[in-house]
Amino acid sequence: MRLKSFTARTMTEAMKLVRDALGEEAIIIATREENGGKSVRVTAAVESDRVSVSGSEDDTPSDDNWLYADDDDTATVVEEITETMLRHAVPEDVLDQVISHVSVMGLEEPRIALLAALENLFTFNPILSVPHPKPLMLVGMPGAGKTLAVAKLAARSSLAGLNVAVITTDSQRAGGIEQLSAFTRLMDIDLKKAATPAELFAAIDNVKHADHVIIDTAGINPFDVEQVKSLARMIGAADVTPILSLSAGGDSDESGEIARIFATIGAHSLLATRVDVARRLGGVLSAAHQGGLSFAEMSDTARVADGLSALSPARLTQLLLPRPHEARVHNIRKAG
Repeated sequence: MRLKSFTARTMTEAMKLVRDALGEEAIIIATREENGGKSVRVTAAVESDRVSVSGSEDDTPSDDNWLYADDDDTATVVEEITETMLRHAVPEDVLDQVISHVSVMGLEEPRIALLAALENLFTFNPILSVPHPKPLMLVGMPGAGKTLAVAKLAARSSLAGLNVAVITTDSQRAGGIEQLSAFTRLMDIDLKKAATPAELFAAIDNVKHADHVIIDTAGINPFDVEQVKSLARMIGAADVTPILSLSAGGDSDESGEIARIFATIGAHSLLATRVDVARRLGGVLSAAHQGGLSFAEMSDTARVADGLSALSPARLTQLLLPRPHEARVHNIRKAG
């Protein structure tokens, strides 16, 4: 892939430069105004073997027509990050925003540039092992790893010496309560059950002395209106903090749509699960972007005791664009 930046007085003139130099198949990566709005700069990309002949010649600055194209120091960084985003199947709207930030900042190290872009575009609010003012309610689709994430949250808080209470509303899934009961027994935590909003309100009231109250819910089909309404009633039963538990390897467009639906019923944070078996993380970025969700935690191991870690800008950058030795270690762990 080859990237070039073009500057002109107007967008029309800049687009003509793009077509003349790179051809009709060029992809616009980023645009921005310069010189106080007196000019526009367009960065475009095209496969190297498709660059037209004109792209190798008539592209030096001209004082006469004031139109020019240039390969600046940022081009290599933009190219690497663009390829990274495409490899992770990041949706176009998110990719455009990331590349626009990278282009404007002009940083010369790809990982630092990506980290800065992610820090500017997304919010990161990890769930800390300290007394939490509201019960945490994990919501999501069936098989998203909610129950295991609840066990991991409870284990972390318990190991930190906090008084933990766990409630489940998952009375429909075969073995759901039994699975969570096995975890809570090992941690000497009494598991409360609530099948209705009224029962959930009462259960939360009974454990109001706890430092952390963590609620597991039944997985729902977000495209089933009645199931969404049922979960919304559970969320509205008490003053809770809903957290979307989402498998990291999902389709980008579908993950974004799922996140938007859960956001409409109160989810503000995202807990990414199964990160260790995900090859592409575009779905995670799409969910946070489309749902307006903050990144909270990530789960990248089946172990309960140390199974969660904060999903910070640095950690997300490491996952998206690992250094060579980090990628080798990740692959070895997955193979093991």
